[in-house]
Amino acid sequence: MMRFVLSVILWFCAPFGLSLAQEEDRSQTGHLVTAVSSDRISIQSNFTGTEIVIFGQAEHIEHQPNAPGGYELAIIVEGPSQDITTRRKGRFFGVWVNREAETFRRVPSFYAVASTDDIGDMAHRSILDDLGIGLNHINLAITGSSNVALSDRDDFRRAFIRLRQEMGLYSERETSIEFLTETMFRTNIPLPANIPVGQYKVRSYLFNQGEVISKTQQSLRVAKTGFEQFTFNLAQDYSLLYGIMAVALAIFTGWLAGVIFRKD
Repeated sequence: MMRFVLSVILWFCAPFGLSLAQEEDRSQTGHLVTAVSSDRISIQSNFTGTEIVIFGQAEHIEHQPNAPGGYELAIIVEGPSQDITTRRKGRFFGVWVNREAETFRRVPSFYAVASTDDIGDMAHRSILDDLGIGLNHINLAITGSSNVALSDRDDFRRAFIRLRQEMGLYSERETSIEFLTETMFRTNIPLPANIPVGQYKVRSYLFNQGEVISKTQQSLRVAKTGFEQFTFNLAQDYSLLYGIMAVALAIFTGWLAGVIFRKD
């Protein structure tokens, strides 16, 4: 009889025990909440660059992400994909000309990553490659019509990354995420004056012992406004009309300059 009563009690309490265990597991699992200071960047004629602030909180973690607890953060701002060609110059009869060229397909037009630690130490290389975290882990797929030898393709990839960094369009800022409290953080991502327009993605990852335990994603819009937007749309949607207007404006400007500075 006693055994039957104990069985009934255990059967009745089992669901509550399971839910408590699940709740305890959830409380030990980190949860990431992030936000962007602005979801739209407007480019006008006087635009010289700006920066956005990404901030958030890593909830339910026992230590700071850069503490011995093994929690780390990575934040990526990625622009719309483009096909970009990298060329290498060579001598031709004493003149430097473009020779071999490599076209990389659907690569980010803008890429910036911030982290709490050295990116290579945050997770296994395969995870970083899958998520595209870090300049060394961006997928640089090439076109099928490449005329570059296999032995030279790594040189083109390194040159592509270096040139984009010099233009300010690619950056890797390790240990740049600042913690305001034990769990609240922020980081600044600079946006150069030559930033491409389009829809951007802001991806954030929380790691624990090399595994992704939480992630978030927001969108960011970079767009031209005013007269710049008008000329941009005209060039994109009505290229023939834009070309005719540009030639007519150049002719009119040349004629006007001749009239003004004409010697009697």
